[in-house]
Amino acid sequence: QVQLVESGGGLVQAGGSLRLSCAASGRTSSNYPMGWYRQAPGKEREFVASIRWCGGTSYYANSVKGRFTISRDNAKNTVYLQMNSLKVEDTGVYYCATDRAWTPGATMTWWGQGTQVTVSS
Repeated sequence: QVQLVESGGGLVQAGGSLRLSCAASGRTSSNYPMGWYRQAPGKEREFVASIRWCGGTSYYANSVKGRFTISRDNAKNTVYLQMNSLKVEDTGVYYCATDRAWTPGATMTWWGQGTQVTVSS
């Protein structure tokens, strides 16, 4: 089993920034890709960004490209999501996830409990 714990959510005004963190523990591996997803009220969960541990290749949803940056610290088994120029439509619960392997468009196996991000106008 893999445990994921997110932190860093909160309330911010539009145009502001937040940094989310996700610490992984348990049967995890530095080879596992990790990602961030979000779910807005009344909407389905959607992919935000992901990063491969080896080489650090990252992927982003079109809606966040140029504003969000995913990064990781392998020594701490932690992945971060730096969110800049936040918009009201970025509001939602942000989930960290990981899997043994991942390709764009696929889901992941292990999930955190989520952290709320609210962007006010």
